Amino acid sequence: MSNYATPAELKKGGVILVDKPAKWTSFDAVNQIKINLRAKIGHCGTLDPLATGLLICCTGDMTKSISDYQKLPKEYTGIIRLGAVTETYDLESEPKEFKPYDHVTEEMIYEIVKQFTGDIMQTPPAHSAIKKEGKRSYDLARAGEKVVLDARPVTIGEFEITKIDLPEVHFRVMCSTGTYIRSLANDFGAALGCGGYLQLLRRTKIGNFKVEDAHTPLEWKDIWKITFPPRERKTDA
Repeated sequence: MSNYATPAELKKGGVILVDKPAKWTSFDAVNQIKINLRAKIGHCGTLDPLATGLLICCTGDMTKSISDYQKLPKEYTGIIRLGAVTETYDLESEPKEFKPYDHVTEEMIYEIVKQFTGDIMQTPPAHSAIKKEGKRSYDLARAGEKVVLDARPVTIGEFEITKIDLPEVHFRVMCSTGTYIRSLANDFGAALGCGGYLQLLRRTKIGNFKVEDAHTPLEWKDIWKITFPPRERKTDA
């Protein structure tokens, strides 16, 4: 007997944990689930295309709870690469302004971490979905316009360095909603005097929900195809 809710149950209302693959947009991942279920669906907390990890999808009547899930703290693991910066603060744009990082010590890294733990002010990346003067910030930035966004308060409850293999710094972060890990990587590199950008990012938790309990959109498709009869999957919403 399967422990998964059936497509018919999910159409009425449910929660689906999705492990977003790299190079998929969050919209692509959610849309694939929507096509499979033919159900009303929404998600909580967009991930950048290069990031992987947990998306919470709400279906049917549960879409009314999306704002509650969005408020939950999030956990990420990833890698900050020192010695250069990028316009997008990650690898969606080419590294530039290369600088030596041989002055950076483990002691410096652990000391700088303290500056980015707790309640801090953070400036979002220009290449973000935040609206400025009625337009998406990333649209303005891509058009070559200079974009300066206002700093906003965020909370970084935990910032753990899990491995140092320069120029790579591996980390785990627990943070409030609205935190940009790309900005954290950029600011961290700036504080060390050599620049830095986000090389890798994975969202591992949202509240008590874990990515270990999630499946990729294609895995969900296989689960529903194998577990449930075709006539149930083809029921119109």
